[in-house]
Amino acid sequence: MNFAALDEARDFLAANPDIDMIELFILDANGVPRGKLLHREELLAVYESGRPLPSTILGLTLNGDDVENSGLVWDVGDIDCRAYPLAGSLVRLPWRQIPTAAVQVSMHPQEGMPASIADPRHLLIKVIDGLKAEGYHPVMACELEFYLLDAKRDGNGRPQPALDADGGRPRSTQVYGLRELEQIEPFLADLYAACKLQGIPARTAISEYAPGQVEITLEHGDALQAMDQAVRYKRLVKAVAHKHGMQATFMAKPFDHLAGTGMHMHVSIADAAGRNLFASEDPAGTPLLRQAVGGMLASLLESLLLFCPNANSYRRFQANSYAPLAPTWGVDNRTVSLRVPGGPANSRHIEHRICGADANPYLAAAAILAGVHRGLREQLDPGDPVQGNGYAQATELLPTDWLTSLIALEQSAWARDALGREFLGVYLAVKRAEYRQFMAEVGEQDWRWYLTQA
Repeated sequence: MNFAALDEARDFLAANPDIDMIELFILDANGVPRGKLLHREELLAVYESGRPLPSTILGLTLNGDDVENSGLVWDVGDIDCRAYPLAGSLVRLPWRQIPTAAVQVSMHPQEGMPASIADPRHLLIKVIDGLKAEGYHPVMACELEFYLLDAKRDGNGRPQPALDADGGRPRSTQVYGLRELEQIEPFLADLYAACKLQGIPARTAISEYAPGQVEITLEHGDALQAMDQAVRYKRLVKAVAHKHGMQATFMAKPFDHLAGTGMHMHVSIADAAGRNLFASEDPAGTPLLRQAVGGMLASLLESLLLFCPNANSYRRFQANSYAPLAPTWGVDNRTVSLRVPGGPANSRHIEHRICGADANPYLAAAAILAGVHRGLREQLDPGDPVQGNGYAQATELLPTDWLTSLIALEQSAWARDALGREFLGVYLAVKRAEYRQFMAEVGEQDWRWYLTQA
């Protein structure tokens, strides 16, 4: 566990004498940052002896409600669990009016019990350690799509794309449009500056397949570090958008008639010396790459809830939408779920295209790598890659509803072994509670469909 040394905090405070407040946060299973706002003089104590956080903080629904049967509420008296800062996570927040820094914490494996069993970062570490024990070192990167929305709703109370620099509202789809990026240049300039300040390697920006939709690629690297960066990047995008009078959303399908937002995960496996074990002049990669694909396909249904965790996530799955629909793979083919991109031999890797942007990067990466590990151990054959239109050739489809995915994870013996019975116990309790709350809520769609017709 890479908890930070006390000198890191001392050096930061010395270099940033104006900092008054410290935003301490931990990421829950839904990917929601939760924590406390501390004063400057409280920081060193956090590094010395951790910070107590209630056990319930890692067993909440998306809306922040306690889940009583998670085992983290009354059963343990909502006990305090100690969390410690992660190395390299103490950074300035340049958009805040009061000089403020943020530090990410994670539960201590022992002092943080029982909440530490539900810490999503711990799960990813466990899966990575399992791969490393067999000589496999995972390398990953994220591509995260998001929408820039107006902070104000339209006349019907619905979200709408943000105004561009000319005061107009983008209406047409201009995928890869350069003018669209130019129109949000002030936002992008602040975003890239904030990424640089926080050590987040943000690279290529593109205008995506809908008005107001943007994608920025993060650089590949050590799997845990890459997911740490993805987590902090999502917070940063939302904060910088807010500074510019906009709202950034990573919701999987904010508009029924426009493209959904995905989180494409790039993965390869290196040896201890850093050599890519998927590297090959063959565009389909090495036998190890094929085995990794086989493992991800074999565990796809059982992992789907971790890739698509919310009811809205499944609205993204529509034919000919660049969202995957089936357990398929292919070479340089964007109509499949697992794509092996082209490029030089030493860059050979797998692009996992299933996750919604609403997924928790730690949990999605853990499930992907657990599938990779399964494929390598069992030497699974994925079959021939799909050529041409993967949508038209699909013989087996992914579920398009939340409950089916929830049940598949509940019933998976593989998931209990790969991800841990204790973690799944908390996670599934939270998701069951959210499912019941969501299905019990009556709203506009119910009235439109059934009020006069039933």
